Amino acid sequence: MTDHDSGYKRLFSHAEMVRDLLQGFVPAEWIAPLDLTTLEKYPTEFVDDRLHNRRSDVIWRVRWGFDWLYLYILLEFQSGVQRFMAGRLLTYIDLLYQDLIRSRQLPGRPKRLPAVLPIVLYNGR
Repeated sequence: MTDHDSGYKRLFSHAEMVRDLLQGFVPAEWIAPLDLTTLEKYPTEFVDDRLHNRRSDVIWRVRWGFDWLYLYILLEFQSGVQRFMAGRLLTYIDLLYQDLIRSRQLPGRPKRLPAVLPIVLYNGR
């Protein structure tokens, strides 16, 4: 973990910073249906199918529209170019989904996997 990673994790451990990030960088029509007052941190430690501990950076959830659909926001902090970041994000999303399924936290009827908005913060050149 770099100093940038630690600093970003600390910044984005506050709901106000996540709200400001969304409002400042995500198109308004995408976030209009979000109730940003409901932002909640989600645990970031997971155990995969091989019983390995895995950790994500920062995860939040928020109410979306009139239904209790969930939007999970993953913030992956990078200081260098990662050609296969999309693959890494899919792994994190899969770990999140596995955790939701195992803990029986799937929203709605019928139970469904929530939407995920992955956000990658890049601080390199």
